[in-house]
Amino acid sequence: MREEFQAELDEVSRLLVAMADEVRGLMSRATTALLVADKELGEAVISGDATVNSLYREVEEKVYLLLARQAPVASDLRHVVTALHIATDIERMGDLAKHVARTALRRYPAVAVPPELAQVIKKMADAADTLAGKISEVLAHQDAARAAELETDDDVIDELHKGLFVVLLGAAWQHGVEAAIDGALLGRFYERFADHAVNAGYQLYYFATGEQLVRD
Repeated sequence: MREEFQAELDEVSRLLVAMADEVRGLMSRATTALLVADKELGEAVISGDATVNSLYREVEEKVYLLLARQAPVASDLRHVVTALHIATDIERMGDLAKHVARTALRRYPAVAVPPELAQVIKKMADAADTLAGKISEVLAHQDAARAAELETDDDVIDELHKGLFVVLLGAAWQHGVEAAIDGALLGRFYERFADHAVNAGYQLYYFATGEQLVRD
């Protein structure tokens, strides 16, 4: 029974890594669609989110089966429950990539991001990609130490998010209210993407150690 439980839990971990890899790719492609007004790429991101949702349902089903068949307790129960929490955060990361793609499509054939915002959006996207890549890594290796680094990594996006509003609210902004709203929402999408990566990191740390990280 113990070997069967561990094998099923390993399969859940594999699915979580697949989810993390998928959402990383989705956000990368969504950013490209956003910055160069690539309609086909944006549409591919939206349809690709279904893959993330399907993986999430697989995780959910396997977690419920583990709970029903194995009746885990103590650390085993912690592993099962935190796996579902991690899957939920990753699934929401996929939704945020889809929101970025929808912004790109809504402004097509125009580029949705004015030149003044392009650099900060690209930097936010790069930082988000780093976080998503680290999530895949810590899930694959159950690396608690690397998981604990995610909150510090997120500080980069928080600072960039502040810088985005400096541009939006500056006297030099000449693109009107609609473009400013789009810019503010995009900043929020990347910032929330990073927040969910950090949340997943907290859950992974708890998964691996049984201890809660103290949040700043």
